[in-house]
Amino acid sequence: MITLGSHQELKQAKDALELLEKACPDLYEKWISIIHLTRALHFKYQYMGALLMNEDTRRYAPEFVQGSVIRLYKRELRIVQDHEEIDALHQILRRYQHAGAAKLSLLALGYTPESLVGTSSIIH
Repeated sequence: MITLGSHQELKQAKDALELLEKACPDLYEKWISIIHLTRALHFKYQYMGALLMNEDTRRYAPEFVQGSVIRLYKRELRIVQDHEEIDALHQILRRYQHAGAAKLSLLALGYTPESLVGTSSIIH
């Protein structure tokens, strides 16, 4: 998916993520774990984002992946979805949906807004 992000929007998203990390450290840690799992499995971040937001995932669903791997991934993701503070993460994902789940995930992993500015094709 091609996403467009302005420096200002990404800076605001980074600030929101830092606040989330301080306010809901357990949720944030679990989300970071899912981001790492998404990367390790070479799944699209948009797939993770769509699952977290209970949206249609067909467009981003991984192809040629064993059903058992998908079930494992969804079971791990359910830990985040069922977290009592999930609404805080949902708010950020909705507010900055224009930036895309990939850029939000990369910000959460420590990338700077400057490194993500502009158009980029992020597959994972």
